[in-house]
Amino acid sequence: MLKFPLMEEINPIQASVLIALLFKPKARFRDLNTLGITTDHFNFHVKRLLKVGLIEKTEGLYQLSQKGKQFAGLIDTGKAVLEKQAKIGVIVCSMKKVKGVTKYLVQRRLKQPFYEYNGFVSGKIRWGETANKAAHRELSEETNLKGDLNLIGIEHKMDYSKDKILLDDKFFFIYKATSLKGRLNRDFKEGENVWLTGEEIIKLPRLFDDMRQILEMSKKKHLVFVENKFFVSGF
Repeated sequence: MLKFPLMEEINPIQASVLIALLFKPKARFRDLNTLGITTDHFNFHVKRLLKVGLIEKTEGLYQLSQKGKQFAGLIDTGKAVLEKQAKIGVIVCSMKKVKGVTKYLVQRRLKQPFYEYNGFVSGKIRWGETANKAAHRELSEETNLKGDLNLIGIEHKMDYSKDKILLDDKFFFIYKATSLKGRLNRDFKEGENVWLTGEEIIKLPRLFDDMRQILEMSKKKHLVFVENKFFVSGF
């Protein structure tokens, strides 16, 4: 994966070099100095970009490296800052019937943020990983179970603080897992797993705000797309 020492911020001079090379694939040193700063100062930043592998120099001309093209694509070219982008992940709603009663596999989260909140199996989609593969992997890693997975919804979830500051922005592919096999791991590194009915779930303290909505999704026969803004206190 792409790594760079300052993923939240980038030096504005270095950003100007990368932006220049987005629009001019090969350029001379003087053509990159769009801000008109002193040569010694500018040369320091060009050398820095060469050192971390974001630009390359061939026959006196500078160009973006492959890593540089990826990184420069994250820059807002108007403001010369890194754009924050929504994260992407999966949620797995596991279900089974016990004496005719539907039960859902719920996790009590034991890591920050949202410590001790209750929700379904979830996790990030890794670089180059399909949503379906990520859902199977998270289910296996967090519960030791395997099953049949069916995509039931897509959620755009935005969490805000009480004073309306955006804290987290995520897209989730939501899967329903049935025909489960394996021995459940009740405890794992990041939390605890337990089977509960829908009625028991909605009575839990510290419940993720979208849990009721996902429970309703699990009963529908068509794919659902939702966008939610929640004001949270457990982040």
